[in-house]
Amino acid sequence: MEFPEDFNQLELLNTHGHLIPRGASSLWSGSKNNEEEEEEEEEEEDHSEEWYLEKEETLKDKPAELILWAAENNRLSTVHRLLTADPLLVHCCDEDGYTPLHRAAYSGHVDVVSALLTAGSKVNPRTIDGWTPLHSACRWSRVTVVSFLLQHGAELNAQTNGGLTPLHLAASHTSSTKTDSAHTLELLLSQRHLKPGLHSSSMETASEVARRSGPHHFLFEMVEDCVNVVAVS
Repeated sequence: MEFPEDFNQLELLNTHGHLIPRGASSLWSGSKNNEEEEEEEEEEEDHSEEWYLEKEETLKDKPAELILWAAENNRLSTVHRLLTADPLLVHCCDEDGYTPLHRAAYSGHVDVVSALLTAGSKVNPRTIDGWTPLHSACRWSRVTVVSFLLQHGAELNAQTNGGLTPLHLAASHTSSTKTDSAHTLELLLSQRHLKPGLHSSSMETASEVARRSGPHHFLFEMVEDCVNVVAVS
C-alpha cells in the first residue's frame, strides 16, 4: 500500500495498525483498546516454560527467526546462546526491517537490550519505515528501555519516514492509566538536546499531537513555562 508523502503517520497507526508489525508471527491491530492490549500482555506472561521450550524447538533450525522471537519474548539465555554460536545474528532483521534490538525495545526487555548492544548491535538501526529501537520503545512507553537506549547513544531526535520523532510517538500514547506513558514523556522532555519543535510530515509538533490525542499535554506546558522563566531571568 502506498501513501502520499504528507500522510499523517500517527493517524496511520490507528487506521492501518494491522499493517504495522509488532512480532514475528502476529500483527498488531490498531483498533484494539488499552484494556485489550493489557489482557494480551497478561496472557503472554502466563505462558509456561514448557510452552517457550516447545516454541524454541520449532525454530531451532531457523536461528534468525529464533533470535527475533527470543528477543521479543525475553528469552535472555537463548539470545546469549545464539549469539555465541553466530555473533552476526545480532544484525539480522525481519522483512519489515525490525532487528532483535527493535523487538526487545518495544517489548520492554532491558536485559535483552543490554545483551544485544554488548554483542555489537547498532543502537540506531532503521526499519523500512525509518523506525529506530528508540521509536519503538517510546511508542509502547517502555521507559526503562528508553532511558537505557539514550544512555547508549540512541538518536534522540531521529525522524521516521513520516517525520515522527520518539517524542511524537510518546505524545501519541493515549493511555491515562499507565504511568509509564507520562514517565516516558517526562524523560524525553528533560533531555538537554531535545528538539521538541520538529514537525512530522503532517506538519505537527509533538506538543500538538499531545494536545489532541493524549492526557499528558500539561507536561509540555510545564517545560514551556520553565523555558520562558529562564529566558526572562
